[in-house]
Amino acid sequence: MPSIFLETERLILRTFRDSDSDSERLVALDSDPEVMRFINGGRPTSRSFVIERVLPQLTHEYPCIGTRGFWAAEEKATGAFLGWFEFRPLADDSADVVELGYRLGRAAWGRGYATEGARALIAKGFTELGVRRVTANTMYVNSRSRRVMEKAGLVFVRRWFGDWPDTIEGSEHGEVEYALERSQWKGGPNDVGHSTL
Repeated sequence: MPSIFLETERLILRTFRDSDSDSERLVALDSDPEVMRFINGGRPTSRSFVIERVLPQLTHEYPCIGTRGFWAAEEKATGAFLGWFEFRPLADDSADVVELGYRLGRAAWGRGYATEGARALIAKGFTELGVRRVTANTMYVNSRSRRVMEKAGLVFVRRWFGDWPDTIEGSEHGEVEYALERSQWKGGPNDVGHSTL
């Protein structure tokens, strides 16, 4: 049985199961060209890649926070799988800096779920996990993801250009990094989800 990492008003973030059901949900999520547009240009992820590469990453334990860095997101009211959130330490042995990320299916877009989950993770990181800095990256042209970062309280740090093996539409405009330091965080009771860790 998966354990619940965090609850918000409308979301449950739980550990991924190493099971066919979660594998199939991930394959379906990564088969949507719109979901994958800013990841790899819209190409679907194969089932074998999900099982051999994606699931091991999503179930990796980080000793510095005593748990994983990726969680399945479910709608609390219906139990529907929405996608996943990342709140992953950049080093296995230090919780100082974590990377925030999210990949939600189209049915969850435009409903504030990404912002709700991101804010709750940031609050948990700063109040319970010893996080000092949250960072997030996306393509410059991914305006929806950038808006989520801004609504979650992160601020623009830099625009940069990577040397990627495959170029996708929009990559010529580069990537952006957003970040938030614990000392700058203006969290409050509305930002903190119900933690079960």
